[in-house]
Amino acid sequence: MAYPQLTDKPGALETAASIRAGTLSVAEAVDAAITRVEKYDSSIDALAVPDFERAYKAAKAMDKHGPRADQPLFGVPVTIKESFDIAGLPTTWGHPRYKDQIAPRDALLVRRLKAAGAVIIGKTNVPVDLTDWQSFNPVYGRTSNPHNIERSPGGSSGGSAAAVASGMVACDYGTDIGGSVRVPAHFCGVWGHKTTWGLIPKHGHDHPAMSRRDGFVAAHDGALSIAGPLARNPDDLALLTEVGADVPLRRRAKPLKDCRLLAITALPNAPVDASVMAPTEAALETLARAWISIDRTSDLIPDQSQQYRAYLKMMNVAMARGAPAPDGKRASATDWFDLMDAQAANMAQWEALFETYDFVLAPPAPVLAVPHSDRAVFRGTLTINSAEEPGGNALAWAGVATFPGLPATVLPIGSGTYLGADLPCGMQVIGPRWSDLDCIAAAAAIGQILHG
Repeated sequence: MAYPQLTDKPGALETAASIRAGTLSVAEAVDAAITRVEKYDSSIDALAVPDFERAYKAAKAMDKHGPRADQPLFGVPVTIKESFDIAGLPTTWGHPRYKDQIAPRDALLVRRLKAAGAVIIGKTNVPVDLTDWQSFNPVYGRTSNPHNIERSPGGSSGGSAAAVASGMVACDYGTDIGGSVRVPAHFCGVWGHKTTWGLIPKHGHDHPAMSRRDGFVAAHDGALSIAGPLARNPDDLALLTEVGADVPLRRRAKPLKDCRLLAITALPNAPVDASVMAPTEAALETLARAWISIDRTSDLIPDQSQQYRAYLKMMNVAMARGAPAPDGKRASATDWFDLMDAQAANMAQWEALFETYDFVLAPPAPVLAVPHSDRAVFRGTLTINSAEEPGGNALAWAGVATFPGLPATVLPIGSGTYLGADLPCGMQVIGPRWSDLDCIAAAAAIGQILHG
């Protein structure tokens, strides 16, 4: 099964290998990336905040001193989501009132990427407050999907996915609480990884309203939300995950043919459009013909209606930081502890499921890349199989992995036709907590079977 690819530019590891071999300088790699941005970004608008001058300066210094053994990304030009702080650059989360608010220090993840040798050439676009499956705001404009500029690249890490898919950079780092890494990967035909909750630190990923406080530094990661990488191949995805991780990760290296998989293709009140279901079913059939064991149902799956309700409530409380909901009600401490209890019970149920199954396969979203709209996806409807469905219900597919804090890798599996446009389609491979590298390896093995 083929899937649409827009570029043959090398990935992160390949670029780093060329630099170490002496066939490419860091300055040449950075110049090539900036040239691609200047060529393609006028129609895509993926890059919100360029940082070209400092990138050139860093590249020249790196060429002078050469790589260290502990720098696997030495000389690789990358971008990062606008919501991460980079010293000397603004962090707005899409709000005009913060466009002149300059970050005093790098986020911890930024420091880790730089320590690994990456050269950050800028920050990529987001929706206001990171709350949409589109990426537009009044500060930096609207990002378009490089496969079809009339469509969204997804959100909230839409600029990240668009930059990677178009070949501007080999990789980027985004964040995900409601599919914000996985949906852009799915919409743009690239690889994305939602990490196990707590694996990648988000210190320095603070709403600018909070970071205005003198000396404010978040001492914890927010509930449910994670940082996760996007790339064009699984090897880069695995490396980026390891570079960002707080703790070393183990690989089981269990062959896919020895794994037992469970496919979830239906959730309560969250129908999947035929444009997603057709390539998903085709992929599952191809895997079955390759003698991969896949069950289509199991009594071990936690109650998804119950999980979705708890997930949605926890996410809304967390993102509002306890502020009153639109109905005027404010969550109490008791409400929060009840949600934590529900989450712990749900995590235990998933842990029991993974005693039988190695991985769960599921669509990342019920639709392909949506047309641009001035209304947030979750505040309107989605056209699914010719019917209008509440946009918020689509979050159920993100919540499958988000509420229990599970890792999930999205790989491109093919393409479909949605509302008259041919677009990429992905699949998420979900595994037990801390099995991030195993999820990526399983997704890579699935991709090998599907695409050769």
